Amino acid sequence: MEDLTILHEDNHIIVVLKPQNVPSCEDESKDLDMLTMIKEYIAKTYNKQGNVYLGLVHRLDRPTGGVMVFAKSSKAAARLSEQMKNGDFEKRYYAVLVGKPREEKATLTHYMKKNAVNNMVYVCPPTTVGAKFAELEYRTVEENSGLTLADITLHTGRSHQIRVQMNAIGTPVFGDMRYGGEKAKKGYLALWAYYLAFTHPVSKERLVFRVEPVSDRTPWNLFDTTKSVKIVKPNY
Repeated sequence: MEDLTILHEDNHIIVVLKPQNVPSCEDESKDLDMLTMIKEYIAKTYNKQGNVYLGLVHRLDRPTGGVMVFAKSSKAAARLSEQMKNGDFEKRYYAVLVGKPREEKATLTHYMKKNAVNNMVYVCPPTTVGAKFAELEYRTVEENSGLTLADITLHTGRSHQIRVQMNAIGTPVFGDMRYGGEKAKKGYLALWAYYLAFTHPVSKERLVFRVEPVSDRTPWNLFDTTKSVKIVKPNY
């Protein structure tokens, strides 16, 4: 509980920082997850008895850290979910890529399918049964020591999407040996949800949250993410 970093809280939503390697919600490991952690915080802080409602609006992969919003009411959850459907819910990530994409800026589209047995996601033909469309935009920000800092905007929220799509063009995310193999290099997965913007489900105020990755950890310490954040302008 003491590790819970709250960026914003009101009667309807709570925005937190998810550390790397903490599940968004309960998984097979049964390790403490964000959903459970926040429920415990609400129950203790507000002396709530019984089951605490908390809506899981979106997820981050376990190895990915960054900004997440949870809904404290079913009405808020429904309205935030609707924003995700209509594109008003904006998520941006920093990824350190091994190598350099051929294009400085591009939109990637693939069809992907998850293998439930090994929990791996694969690029596949669009005609494959169960294939799901995946789209993201990326732009390269900075290069250093054979690595590239990329700013990525998700248009769809598929499982392992950024990791699979960036590996598909030959530039795996640093530390992602699961998809990139030895090329990805050993280390913490360099994928961070640094930017989250959405309309408050009740007040209708536009909320924007930016949190930089841990700057003293390799490979983030090779890049000036502070400068990069400042030059990024919202699309509204």
